[in-house]
Amino acid sequence: MNSPLRRLAVVVGLLFASLLLSTSWIQYVGATSIAAGQGNVREVYREFGRERGPIVVAGDPVATSTEVGGDYQYLREYPGGELYAHATGFYSIVYGTTATEDAENDVLAGTADSLFYSRIGQVLTGQDPTGGSVELTLDPAAQQAAWDALGDQRGAVVAIEPSTGRILAMVSKPSYDPATLASHDLGAVREAWDSLNADEGRPLENRAIAGRTYPPGSVFKLVTAAAALESGDYTAESELPGPAALDLPQTTAVLPNYDDRPCGPDDLTTLADALRISCNSAFGQLGIDLGGDALRAQAERFGYEDDLSVPLTVTPSRVPEGLNAPQSAQAAVGQFDVRVTPMQVAMTSAAIANDGVMMRPQLVRTVRGPDLQVVDQVEPEVLGDPVEPATAEALTAMMVAVVDDGTGSSAQISGVQVAGKTGTAQTGNDEAPHAWFTSFAPADDPQVAVAVVVENGGSAGSETSGGRVAAPVARAVMEAVLEP
Repeated sequence: MNSPLRRLAVVVGLLFASLLLSTSWIQYVGATSIAAGQGNVREVYREFGRERGPIVVAGDPVATSTEVGGDYQYLREYPGGELYAHATGFYSIVYGTTATEDAENDVLAGTADSLFYSRIGQVLTGQDPTGGSVELTLDPAAQQAAWDALGDQRGAVVAIEPSTGRILAMVSKPSYDPATLASHDLGAVREAWDSLNADEGRPLENRAIAGRTYPPGSVFKLVTAAAALESGDYTAESELPGPAALDLPQTTAVLPNYDDRPCGPDDLTTLADALRISCNSAFGQLGIDLGGDALRAQAERFGYEDDLSVPLTVTPSRVPEGLNAPQSAQAAVGQFDVRVTPMQVAMTSAAIANDGVMMRPQLVRTVRGPDLQVVDQVEPEVLGDPVEPATAEALTAMMVAVVDDGTGSSAQISGVQVAGKTGTAQTGNDEAPHAWFTSFAPADDPQVAVAVVVENGGSAGSETSGGRVAAPVARAVMEAVLEP
């Protein structure tokens, strides 16, 4: 073979080697990413040609798939509608998955490792592949009560079973219908998406656990009181200054009480009474005396700053670092730059209710295979011990006084002792304050802990208070859980 032919043979050989290498790369190395690409229509057809498992609440599906034929054989439907939208999320050809549809996608799609033997069984019997089911912890009565009690007000409700961490209710308003994003009419889906994102009410945002966090106002006084009791320097009967307004050090500003009046004779009160009537000046001074580091440390023991998954992602609640004296006073009453989710506030009350033991919040209860056999049962898990049992007992007694003879009387339930705390949080702008209430019941055998936030005063507007607007919502949820 002469020299030109040898060179040509080498070139041809290199071309064949390159072709073999590129083909192997596509088939074995890049296959996964190519299959997942948005432009891979066949992968979309394959996924929507498989029956997706249901999301279930108390035996009833709140998300299910129906065979409709066509290019996309199965249509995702949502019998739970707006009521369960922020728990289920949506499953969309165009915009993917959110909430439980996303967090439990492998189970619902039938591709989870836990469903391996179910898939083998389907192949051997010639069945079409189907997904597993996910049962949520939500209590339908509590969920409906929270929805109805919030009415047309913007806000959120979270209810937790203190002893297990099971989430009994999770409502965010305004809401949306996930079916509008699951349609096979792609033009209608895009139109619905644009409309929902343009809505100033932010209906896609799950206010209960994520998105924009809130100033907590006086519900944060539970954390401040816990820090005081845990320090060993205070008891419920410790005397605190309670003037009509607290002069803040290093500034000409003052921290006034809600009614511009002293909290007791001679401008003095006790820690228990300060919580009962929600005395800002007393708690502001307590924040100065304890210091910002102590407030932040106690908040962190309650779960602030944690990256939490339920398995939906929860936005961390925050207490700023490096607080000076006036900032510590404001933080102690839940203002300055303290920010929380309703989930975090409910977790705080649930930990107090559970003798100081905080359980990990859980939205998923059971995972089942296509044959309805249980493949995973979520067990209760201790998340931490934010306060000693004696502190939890003292806080419970103080919270009972809030409802029996204080700012939270609207949460009273006949024949049931309720522990609670009100909050009215200034927003830092010209809008009306947010109304808060958190509680648990029965106080001596807690079955449910609740947190409620009503944005910008709800129906009461600038005349709002946590006791007036948010406490009745919490009461409705507690009654729904406690009814036999």
